[in-house]
Amino acid sequence: METLDCRGQQCPQPVVQTRQLMLAQPTRSIKVLVSDDVSRDNILRLAKSLGYTSSIGQNEATFEVSLTPGEAPEEKAAVASATGPTIIFIGSDQMGSGDTKLGQILMKNFIFTLIESDTTPDAIYFVNSGVKLTIGGSDVIEALERLANRGVDIASCGLCLEFFMVKEALVVGRVSNMLELVNALEGAGNIIRL
Repeated sequence: METLDCRGQQCPQPVVQTRQLMLAQPTRSIKVLVSDDVSRDNILRLAKSLGYTSSIGQNEATFEVSLTPGEAPEEKAAVASATGPTIIFIGSDQMGSGDTKLGQILMKNFIFTLIESDTTPDAIYFVNSGVKLTIGGSDVIEALERLANRGVDIASCGLCLEFFMVKEALVVGRVSNMLELVNALEGAGNIIRL
C-alpha cells in the first residue's frame, strides 16, 4: 500500500494529490495522511465518487485514510450541460458593486427570496468573502439552514474560511475545496454568479 503524506498541506492540495495518485495507479490501495477533518472528508467524498472503499484511523493529530479500489462506478452518459444541476456561485458577502451596505442588504434579500421560490438551486458555493455569509453572526444563517433542509447543498471554500480565520465559525453547510468546485461548475446546467 502506497502512503501519501499530505499532513500540513492547505486545501485543495490533499484531495488533488490523492486524485492524481488514484488516476495514475487505479488498481493500487493508498493510505493518505492528513492533518484535519476537512481534508479527510474531501478525500472520502472523492474516493466514493471513484468507487473506492475507505477506512479511517487516527493517530494523535493525523488522520490515516485507507483507500481500496472497488468496482468503478458506471460511467454516466454524456449529458448536455443545460440539463445539469443549477449552481449558485457567491463570491462576495455583497450583491453588485457600489455601496457596501446596500450590497449586503441586496445579498440578504436575495438569499431570503430563494426560500420563497418554487424551485431551489441544487447547490450554493461560497468563495472569498462570500463565506462570511455561512458563519456565526451572519444575517442569513436561518435562510441558509432552511435551504439546506430543502436539499440545497451549502458549501464554503475551506481555503477562504482559513484565510479569514473563520473556519471554526462555520454554522451552516459544509467545507468544500477548489477541485470539487471546478468539477461542479463543469457539470452544471445553469450557473448563477453573484
